[in-house]
Amino acid sequence: MKTHLKLLGDALRTLLLALALAGPPAAAQAEDPFLWLEDIESPRALEWVNRQNARTAEVLEGDPRYAVFLQEARAIFTAPDRIAWPELRGAAVDNLWQDASHVQGIWRTSDAAAYAAGRPQWTTLLDLDALSKAEGRNWIFKGATCLPPAATRCLVRLSDGGGDAVEIREFDIARRTFVEGGFRFPAFKLTLDWLDVDTLVVARDWTPEEITASGYPFVVRTVDRRGQTREIFRGQPSDVGVSAAVLRGEDGQARGLVVNRAVDFFRSEFSLWRDGRLIRLPLPLRTTYQGSAQGRMIFIIKEDWKGFGAGSVVALRRDDPGGAPELVFAPGPRQAVQDVRVTAGLVVINLLDDVRGAVEVFDMTGGRWTAERLALPKDATFQVVSASEVDDVVMISAEGFLDPPSLWRVDAATGESTRVAALPPRFPTEGARVAQYWATSSDGARIPYFVVSPPDARKDGSTPTLMYGYGGFEIAKPPVYMPEMGRLWLSRGGAYVIANIRGGGEFGPAWHQSVLREKRQLAFDDFAAVARDLSARGLTSPRRLGIYGRSNGGVLTTVSMTQNPGLWNAVVVESPLVDMLRYHKLSAGASWVGEYGDPDVPADAAFIARYSGYQALKPGVAYPEAYITTNTRDDRVHPGHARKFAARLEALGVPYLYHEQTLGGHSNDSDPELNARRWARHYVYLARRLMD
Repeated sequence: MKTHLKLLGDALRTLLLALALAGPPAAAQAEDPFLWLEDIESPRALEWVNRQNARTAEVLEGDPRYAVFLQEARAIFTAPDRIAWPELRGAAVDNLWQDASHVQGIWRTSDAAAYAAGRPQWTTLLDLDALSKAEGRNWIFKGATCLPPAATRCLVRLSDGGGDAVEIREFDIARRTFVEGGFRFPAFKLTLDWLDVDTLVVARDWTPEEITASGYPFVVRTVDRRGQTREIFRGQPSDVGVSAAVLRGEDGQARGLVVNRAVDFFRSEFSLWRDGRLIRLPLPLRTTYQGSAQGRMIFIIKEDWKGFGAGSVVALRRDDPGGAPELVFAPGPRQAVQDVRVTAGLVVINLLDDVRGAVEVFDMTGGRWTAERLALPKDATFQVVSASEVDDVVMISAEGFLDPPSLWRVDAATGESTRVAALPPRFPTEGARVAQYWATSSDGARIPYFVVSPPDARKDGSTPTLMYGYGGFEIAKPPVYMPEMGRLWLSRGGAYVIANIRGGGEFGPAWHQSVLREKRQLAFDDFAAVARDLSARGLTSPRRLGIYGRSNGGVLTTVSMTQNPGLWNAVVVESPLVDMLRYHKLSAGASWVGEYGDPDVPADAAFIARYSGYQALKPGVAYPEAYITTNTRDDRVHPGHARKFAARLEALGVPYLYHEQTLGGHSNDSDPELNARRWARHYVYLARRLMD
């Protein structure tokens, strides 16, 4: 009887909510009936999550394809012949290895020479599964900061459940154990580095009041082994956060600190702390610090400054920080700097040129910076996996849509490169094709996109196609090898598209800044333009087209679903931002005001309200069935976004599926078994919507 009454009550609430949502938009915005779903761990919210998960499991995991997809995905993520991605540490190479027996992983080490020869001899440093079992936690390894040059003392970062907040513990490499009575800090979104073996520089929550609205610290202190602290820098509670990086000489010893006061996500004030004095660096606000080499601090400027174009890499001398800046590299009109790494004495820049990769090495010779392009595989996307602090060795990966990653050891001083490892193919590629096209957006801008087509794809609109987009924070999306996509989708006749819409970093800062704040609609228009271009070329059709986006891409997919519901038949919304009138009050949302605008400012709220997917849902519209998924432990993008979007769809009587993983954090990929299940569900949903 109680169950029966509960069901009646739920049905009545749903009806009343649907009626409420059918009222004027202003009323729906003024009183959000689903705020209770923002209470992450409340019994009521978790009961709702469990009910949604059970319903979705019945649909997706009950599909006969699920078991097959899961088996294939599990084989990919736990394969013994995966590349053991390296982290260079002194004369050693470290790696975190996860497989079916070590789900959380083992942190292990090998001699660097043996690794480079393809014969690593691994020694386990820390067993994360054993540690988790012993302590009753779910420890996810988030890396380690080690003291150069020997790098035998490290500060290990551990996340309970996979969130961004990490606990810090000092680790002794030689003894392979945590240091009893060593440095240790409770979980927080902190930053820290070694000044020397007895002293750290730390930005953390020294008191509850010393945290910004974004959830980050704004006070930097030094800390010694006796627990004594000294304040180095204090920002403002209105900042995004403050951090400090140690400047080191060629001998690895500290020469000072570069202090970063992030006044918002994209604008920072930099200072040099040296000999007890703080010196403000003469840099534009849109600047990022990349490291130090040859007595110089290396920066990327994101706006025109002193004759240097936006996107240029510049250097300031450590001994004369107020002197004339030096140009290291200026990108061309179709180029963009993706990453800058420093070795013991060189600067390594990873570039995109028309969304294709290149890596160049820069050295100071004859009073100026000179460049040499590395001889690496052609038509590949590169990533500098690790750069040595004790010599000029860098480890670089190369990959493409149909080309599995290969790992290269490069001596940046000589340009000599050697292939160390290569991932075996995970899916057949014979007959598959990659093409780049350009669509025209609403304002006439040309938007590039890549299409990966299966063999025998016809140009009659019949090809099931998954289109991915991001378009934010100057993050580029070049061609990469996606084994789960190739195995579960491409090999079954599906096509894959990456839309390089504005907001990303494919063409440098201007490409990103052109759609900030009140111009955001242009990014959504770009995405829709690519969809229409695909159909016009006969590559797919709305019936066979699905879209996928996560995080900022969740804004994109929910807006695309509400503004253009007829352009696609499947919408995957993962770890999303959705309620853009409240995003700044949830988790780290306040840090992104520079990207989207501030909903507390009426003028900003007005342009945000015109697109926010949560508020844009209306009764009587034939929306495609969406698959919405998030993570309870996501402390970057609040799970309330996804929960509330699903609840609003339910109230409107719109079909949808919802799944919330309880572990993994924002990345959602820290556990290989859970990751395999995640992708199996994704592709079952897509197959049901686009292939059936």
